[in-house]
Amino acid sequence: MQRKLILAAITAALTAAAAAHAGEYTNGDLLVEASELRLDRLDDIMEGSEPPTLVIDVRAREDYLAGHIPGAIHIAPDAVAAPSSPVAGALRPLTEVAAMLSDLGMSPETSVLFYDDKGGFHAARMFWLAEYLGHRQVSVLNGGLTAWIADGGALETGAVEPRPGQFVPAPMARRVASADWILERRHDETVAVIDVRPTSMFEAGHIPWAVNVPWSQNLTEEGMMKPEEDLRAHFEAHGIGADTNVVIHCQVGLASSHSYLALRLIGHERVRVYHRSWSEWGSDPALPAEGV
Repeated sequence: MQRKLILAAITAALTAAAAAHAGEYTNGDLLVEASELRLDRLDDIMEGSEPPTLVIDVRAREDYLAGHIPGAIHIAPDAVAAPSSPVAGALRPLTEVAAMLSDLGMSPETSVLFYDDKGGFHAARMFWLAEYLGHRQVSVLNGGLTAWIADGGALETGAVEPRPGQFVPAPMARRVASADWILERRHDETVAVIDVRPTSMFEAGHIPWAVNVPWSQNLTEEGMMKPEEDLRAHFEAHGIGADTNVVIHCQVGLASSHSYLALRLIGHERVRVYHRSWSEWGSDPALPAEGV
């Protein structure tokens, strides 16, 4: 009974968050504030809310067990990465990822909220992956667990066992890019390649026509996502307009997803992630590189 009440409360909070953010970001339902999620601020908790909601903690398991948002289940930050791939950070086969998401309790009708304690660094990859695989009801907690605690949110210890679902992947080609995809569009002026690594890493080696826009610049000093007007001005200053066809990469497919989330928040639809990133490109002598 208590677990149902918690999940019902979270579902209600997510619905309220979507409405509240509609005026702040073009796609405001993709980001949830801790103040909107806090259970003890809800005056009316209704049981049996639909659709079902999952809150998923994307941190190290020992940190999760020590304290997490009540009702949250767990997935390790690197769980979706292939453990033995020669390309660091490469995804597991999609059949394995789909089985993993099913085990977490995801189904087509499930609403999912991901969070971490790294400004969304890990949660954003799960957000991108869910969208890439065709899941529509997915969001990220702004500021993650840090914001939740700062807002007075309670913590629960120990593990919450998920109830298996039936995740049905429907991969969306427009959300992902390969090295060949990027190379074929080298001279396409409508396509922009964004390298979101720190400038020092970019200068040590990068795709020759990539633009360096570090992912950390998406955040305020407090680790929260910047407002839409600031994000929009930031990307426009680097030549990324509303109609630009954007492909994002980093080192191992993590940080790129953070900028994917930022661009999706402000309404960009033509945005995809090269998740094999510089780990693949920089190690292939057949691919052009600059600064190495």
